[in-house]
Amino acid sequence: MHEASFTGLVKTLAIFFIIYYSLKIIGRYVLPLFVKRTMSKMEDRFRAQQEAQQPQGKVGETTIDKTPQTKRKTSHSDDDYIDFEEVD
Repeated sequence: MHEASFTGLVKTLAIFFIIYYSLKIIGRYVLPLFVKRTMSKMEDRFRAQQEAQQPQGKVGETTIDKTPQTKRKTSHSDDDYIDFEEVD
């Protein structure tokens, strides 16, 4: 069996701290830049969709779109009739 050496322990701890602080620096500086870039792209897409959905018309012109109201016919023949009686 191999014995654990002090230099092996120091190397392992050094590698651990290097990886830890590297990830911490990346998380602090690189990750916010990535998130900002992604949010900017999403905002551009959202604005493009909103512009595509807006009707093209003159500024200040008001248009009202009315949908016809459908009359709903109810059929009472499908309903069940229940006769209630008083109980003494």
